[in-house]
Amino acid sequence: MITLSNPDARRLFLHKHALAEAPQGPGKGDDLLDLITRLGFVQVDSVRTVERAHHMILFSRRPAYRPGHLDRLLEQDRTLFEHWTHDASIIPTAFFPHWQLRFRRNEEHLRKRWRVWRRDGFEDKLQDVLDHITDHGACGSMDVGDGEKRGSGGWWDWHPSKTALEFLWQTGQIAVSRRAQFRKIFDLSAQVIPQDALAQMPTEGDSVDWLCDAALDRLGFATSGEIAAFWATVSAAEARAWCQRQCEAGAITPVEITMADGSRRSSFARPDILDQLAEAPKPPGRLRILSPFDPALRDRKRTERLFGFHYRIEIFTPAAKRQYGYYVFPMLEGDRLVGRIDVSADKSRDALKVTGVWPERGIKWGAGRQTRLEAELTRLARFSGRSDVIFETDWLRAPI
Repeated sequence: MITLSNPDARRLFLHKHALAEAPQGPGKGDDLLDLITRLGFVQVDSVRTVERAHHMILFSRRPAYRPGHLDRLLEQDRTLFEHWTHDASIIPTAFFPHWQLRFRRNEEHLRKRWRVWRRDGFEDKLQDVLDHITDHGACGSMDVGDGEKRGSGGWWDWHPSKTALEFLWQTGQIAVSRRAQFRKIFDLSAQVIPQDALAQMPTEGDSVDWLCDAALDRLGFATSGEIAAFWATVSAAEARAWCQRQCEAGAITPVEITMADGSRRSSFARPDILDQLAEAPKPPGRLRILSPFDPALRDRKRTERLFGFHYRIEIFTPAAKRQYGYYVFPMLEGDRLVGRIDVSADKSRDALKVTGVWPERGIKWGAGRQTRLEAELTRLARFSGRSDVIFETDWLRAPI
């Protein structure tokens, strides 16, 4: 059986996530679409301490990237669409046919779940909302439901027409046409999704096969559970059955992956995994500040096993109980996660403000590493529209 050392596993994993090569390229047009296709998706998140997650993910791989480049692919070229994987994500439109499986499963699941969790009576509003969009064009949740109780506006208290709008999106009947101040604006799917993608209706079996294949190719190696979790559409049982079939056919093979603590984890990979490893470049020494929602980091347990890096986002942790900060970014250098940084935009000073840097245990914070951090912060400041970088007093912290 093939066994990968931990450094080799990290190198291949980072290569699959476009983090093993030097960050370069135009970051727009076909280059940007190819990057997102390679990753599979880019998670969307509303928090903006420096820049939103999807923009940070793309910037870390393409420093020339700017948010308007993504908007063009989403809103004009329609080569990307927005829907769900494990969370709200931007996905290549070429993959849309395989989201039909998710739409069908969502319809059955959400009708039962949302009657209890959201707002009873939303099903009575489905046709009204569809008629409103047909008659008036693209709309958001504030444009439907006149006279309905809106409550606090939290996810637990959607009014029936907003629930209907979200249900229609989750089941593929409408699509996100654009965003306005980060608020989703919906239109009929036929007005957003190109006809060639909309017309394809793969069988359930074809989509399960495609989703599992595509997940493994983007991870490099994975357990059946990690394959199922990648798109969060295929069930764990379906992924296990797929792995068994593919092993019997010789399309994948069991492998052993050495974790950061020296233990080994049984996984699956393509039979040519060693050839893939030979083609994977050595990650550059450049220091990169990564989004907490980066595709390489979103599975926190895998990050800890593979890199020995324990990370939890503390947005929902009371301030007095936070170890690090509200929104702290992991830092990647070569094939190691070397620490985390609390950095945010300070509009009053037109600067990025560094509140704290915590190196990982065993990482020496010398002059060379400081120079690399400052260079990355300068690039990040330019990207986020700030003209300076400010380090607060006592910013360099001891490892926790």
